[in-house]
Parts: sequence; C-alpha cells; structure tokens
Amino acid sequence: MTTRTLYGWFAASVAANPDQVALEVGDLALTYARLDAVAADVAHRMCRAADGVPARVGLLTSRGAVGYVAYLAALRLGAVVVPLNPNAPAVRNLDITREAGVTLTVLDETSGAGAADFRKGADRALLDLSGYDLREAGSRPEAAGTPAVSVGDDDGIAYIIFTSGTTGRPKGVPIVNRSIHAYLSHVIDRYALGPGCRVSQMFEMSFDASLLEIFGSWGSGATLCVPTAAEVFTPVRYVNARRLTHWMSVPSVISFAKQLRGLAPGSMPTVRRAVFGGETLTVEQAEAFSAAAPNATVHNTYGPTEITVFVTDYQLPADRTAWPETSNRSVPIGALFPGMDWVLVDDRQRVSERDGELCVRGVQRFGGYLDPEQSRERFVSVDGGVASTYDGTRALVAEDYYRTGDRCRFDGGELVHLGRIDNQVKIRGHRIELGEIEAVLRRHPGVVAMVVVAVTASDGEVELHAVHTGDEVFAEQFADLLATLPAYMHPRRFHHRDSVPVTAVGKVDRKRLTAELAR
Repeated sequence: MTTRTLYGWFAASVAANPDQVALEVGDLALTYARLDAVAADVAHRMCRAADGVPARVGLLTSRGAVGYVAYLAALRLGAVVVPLNPNAPAVRNLDITREAGVTLTVLDETSGAGAADFRKGADRALLDLSGYDLREAGSRPEAAGTPAVSVGDDDGIAYIIFTSGTTGRPKGVPIVNRSIHAYLSHVIDRYALGPGCRVSQMFEMSFDASLLEIFGSWGSGATLCVPTAAEVFTPVRYVNARRLTHWMSVPSVISFAKQLRGLAPGSMPTVRRAVFGGETLTVEQAEAFSAAAPNATVHNTYGPTEITVFVTDYQLPADRTAWPETSNRSVPIGALFPGMDWVLVDDRQRVSERDGELCVRGVQRFGGYLDPEQSRERFVSVDGGVASTYDGTRALVAEDYYRTGDRCRFDGGELVHLGRIDNQVKIRGHRIELGEIEAVLRRHPGVVAMVVVAVTASDGEVELHAVHTGDEVFAEQFADLLATLPAYMHPRRFHHRDSVPVTAVGKVDRKRLTAELAR
C-alpha cells in the first residue's frame, strides 16, 4: 500500500531519526525510539484491558504525555482513534463513545472534572493510566508480548472527530487513511517541517487541527512541544522558552496576547512559520503577529473537519504593501490543495463564478457521517451548472461535493471567507451549531421560542446570546440544561422578549436580532 497510516508516518520517522526528540511535555523529553517503545507498552495494556485488540479507542485525555502515547498505541494496533473532550460533560462523552462504537476508553490525570461520572456511566472497557510512569515504561518484559503493528488500508478509518450537530446530537466524522495521507503529504512540505523544527501544540486532541501539529511533527521528524497550563495563557513566553520554529493556533490567540500587552514587536524571533486556522484571520491580527514574529512566514488556512483538517492555504507576502485588500478586512483563504475540486453554489442552486456556498470534493473529502441520516442535504451533485441536493436515497459517490455551509467570494482576485450561510459559528476555534444550543435550551418548560446568535463584542471577541419567548427564565434556571454542553457552547447573555423579529417569509431574522443585541 502506498498510503501511509498515521502510525506509518510516525514509524518512518522512528526509522530515520530514532535519537531525535519527538515529544517534550514539561521536563519530560522522549526520543522517537523511546516514544515508540512506550507506545508498544501501552498497546499491550490496551489489549489486556479490552481482552483482545480493541477496534476503536476513545481518548479522554488532554495535553499530557500519556495521551500522546495512547494515541500512538491505538494506531499501532490498527484501532480507530476517537478523541474525547475532557472539558465536555460526562454524558456527552458517554454518548459519543456509544455512537462511535468505542470498545476501550483511556483515561488519566488530565481527563477532566467529569472523569468520575464518566467511569460510573461507562458500559465498556476502561484503561486508567493515571500514575503511569513513562520513564520506566517500555523496558518491562511484558511489552514484548505486544501484537504486531497493523498495516491498515486506504479506506480504513484512521480517526473519528465529533462536531456540533443541529439536532442536539454531535455528528461523527470518520476520516480514512487515504485522506489523512494526502493531507500530510502536502502540509509537511508546505510548512517546511522536518528534523530540527520545534512545533507548538495548542489544539486539544478533540479538535482536528491538532493533527497538523502532532502528525505534521511526527511525520517529518520534528519535535512536538506541549505547553504547560501556565504557558497556554502566555504564548510569547511559551514560544521563547521552547525555542519554537513553528506556531499553529486559532487567530483569537493573537487577540488574547494583545489584550495582555504581550505581543511586542520582535518578541518572537525564533518563529519561522505561523499557521492559523479554525476561524477568520483578520488583517489586524496578521499585522500584529507579523510584527511580533518578523522572521515568520504567515499562512491562513480554511477547512471543516469533513474535508480532513483544512484544505486551503494562503501565504501572506513578506512585503506588507503586497497584501491583498479585501472588503471584510480578512486574510484570503487561498487555493485548494492538490487532488481537490470545488464550486461555489448560489442561493438559486446554480454554480457561480464569484459568490456562493463553497462545495468541495476530492481525496480529502470524507465519505459521510457515522449516522447516514445526518448526511442528507450536506452534499450536492452538479450537472450543467445546476446543483442538486443529496437526499440520502442513494450511496454517496466521489463526484458528490460536500457543502461546507460557508459563503465565499472572489475578492481582489482571491477567495475570501465571508461567514456561515446557516446557523453555524466558530467560538475560539470550536465549530458550533447554534441549533444544537437552541435544542438544549428549548427543553425548559417555560420556553416557547429560543434563538441563539453570535454577537461580536466591543473587544472583538464573539459571544453567544440566547433570546427566548414565553415565561421569563433567568440564566441560572438554564444551568442544568447547559451542563450537558461544553463550556464554550454556553451563552454569555440571556434575553427575554415578547417576540423575536422575523423576515417577510416568517423566518427568524437573525441578522436583525444580532444587530439589535450588538448595540
């Protein structure tokens, strides 16, 4: 097989660079050879805990050394990895493990406040690696009994990421080996990753952007540098303390650093590449980062989970005067990666050469949600310039385009992201369906109508506002319902109204409501 699995990318670096440091977490540094040996030990433990080779492994871990080892151990066994969010409520993670068919879940000290409830509610095997000593692991005799490395196949699932869903249920996105191989083959070269590079690790494993950091590093022989809890909130200090050459994060980290007055010009001289994604990168943010990291080439990326991490890239010119001017003051998203094809579809379901919903197909496009019912209306086929919406009555084929739900336009000769065409937004890099929050809050018996909108505050941050009709319900009365959602999906403000504005055709006028709340 010419396609490498995620473990295959790591194994190639082990063979080529066994003595290079692969992972730094706090004061712990593991070489590629050592990390491989420890992963073999954990793989053996997984098989014992699952009473056989687990088919799908859930990772209820955060940015701790054990979580990275467990990720590799699962891949070594040929298992599908299902990252879970330690900051999400236990009930949400339990639901995900059941829907994904997880056969074993790994926990450790980083599993979050809901870990105890997760253990109580779990109805399948658990492997608790709390207290696991990586300095001793891998040298024990039992590690020799670890099953052989699984080879995998092109269409085998590598991992499943769950995203926010409109019905109150998360949507499982399976990504196959072929797709992630195509992605890594491009980005490793694109961002000049290799031995000697030191890469940030800001994204949680449950956020697919972490794949670039983790396997962009391990697929190229670079060092993955994991921040401590304190360093997460002091990015400039983190960059300099770890001598980072590659920075990867959501753009809002720039705004956060600016608010703390911690992004002085020339303050990050070691950074050679900076890759931003997950939300809109504004010109102001790019200017601030470029000034702080004068030796860095800055890239803006775009792509939903369904098309394998991201699928476009725009490299800002080194000369500030050569930067393109866009109507919404955002950095263009750039051209699509090799092997990908796209169209813009307008409101009349016709292909447009200038403006419309971005629809994408190609090697990085996923094959449909875990629940086929959730794939309905998320794809289109195009014939004669007319797009037909997928209704779920036939099998998806390679010719079908995935509907990203994002409106894009050619602006100044470049493709620019204009925002969501539906009720989906991004908060600090997390993709959120506003309908999911509405569905949860609407369960309160006093609520008749519930609308959640994203409002840009005076400091530039995006906040969620919930507006309801019916009985007046105060914020604290929604607490039990909100406990089922991650904190980043909790509205910042609640408003009671006699009615909500509607359009001429009777639909909720979200634009008007958002404008009113922004005043």
